Amino acid sequence: MNPLYRKALDLIRQYDTIILHRHSMPDGDAAGSQTGMRHLLEDNFPGKRIYAVGDSAARFSYLPDCEPQEVPDGLFPEALCIILDCGARSLISDMRFEQAAATVRFDHHLFQETIADADISDSSFESACGLITDFALETGLKLSPRSALPLYLGMVTDSGRFRYDSTTPRTLRLAAALLEQGIDTNELYRNLYSSTVEEVQKRAHFAMKIQYSPGGTAYLYNSKEEIEALGMGIFDVSRGMVGVMSDLKGIDIWANFTESPEGILTELRSSRYTIQPVAVKYGGGGHAKACGCTLKDKEEVSALLTDLDEILRKESQTGEENR
Repeated sequence: MNPLYRKALDLIRQYDTIILHRHSMPDGDAAGSQTGMRHLLEDNFPGKRIYAVGDSAARFSYLPDCEPQEVPDGLFPEALCIILDCGARSLISDMRFEQAAATVRFDHHLFQETIADADISDSSFESACGLITDFALETGLKLSPRSALPLYLGMVTDSGRFRYDSTTPRTLRLAAALLEQGIDTNELYRNLYSSTVEEVQKRAHFAMKIQYSPGGTAYLYNSKEEIEALGMGIFDVSRGMVGVMSDLKGIDIWANFTESPEGILTELRSSRYTIQPVAVKYGGGGHAKACGCTLKDKEEVSALLTDLDEILRKESQTGEENR
């Protein structure tokens, strides 16, 4: 057995109170890993108290028990906190994990820092949900339809429906183990991918305003006033609209900048090149080709675009030299 898996399992067995954390503004993998781990632990350790904390996951309200709970401060000093799908301490939703008696992390982002006592960080997995599924199978924990559904959701969304190059034969084997639990994928996909006419029109609005930096990076800049006029949530614009620039010919790197009370939320993507060091430079992180950060002002937006343009310039130069 993976020695870190064994250490995590020993800690889970040791503590009667377990509190689950994930990154803020949850995507499918964050929401799926938290909900899937919650159900996995409830199914296998019925005598323990399992809680999930963080900001709202209303976008995935169709998942049973997806919304976080109110947990009193007094529980943390006696609890094990498990941090899911989070590569940087600053991105964890609910910092009270620092008060915990012990901590475990399951993460698949490129490693930035040690966060937990048992720090399971493996970027070879396409998703945190895939890592948790592997943990469950290797340690002999029982999967069920209610734990398999959110774990499968996270695998599907973070692998781009199994299209991204992070998808491996192991990914499909783990997905098969979840499908064997009898989950209803038709219902899941309807919730994930169906759109109203209004939503399609809003995506068209953003597609029509794609801009290009001098070096060829495609980007969107979304002002606070524009978001309010459209009646959209900040997360729905920031994470939800970065995809309008994907799969477009001639666009290898793209970015979505969205004004928010916390700063300018920045989502970075590439179909070909490693861009994660740029996100780290500005205080963020993530995957090699899908990452993000929060910027202070438009000057930093301009500087970041220059950094992305430099990647394109160097890659173009390398390509010419190899011809």
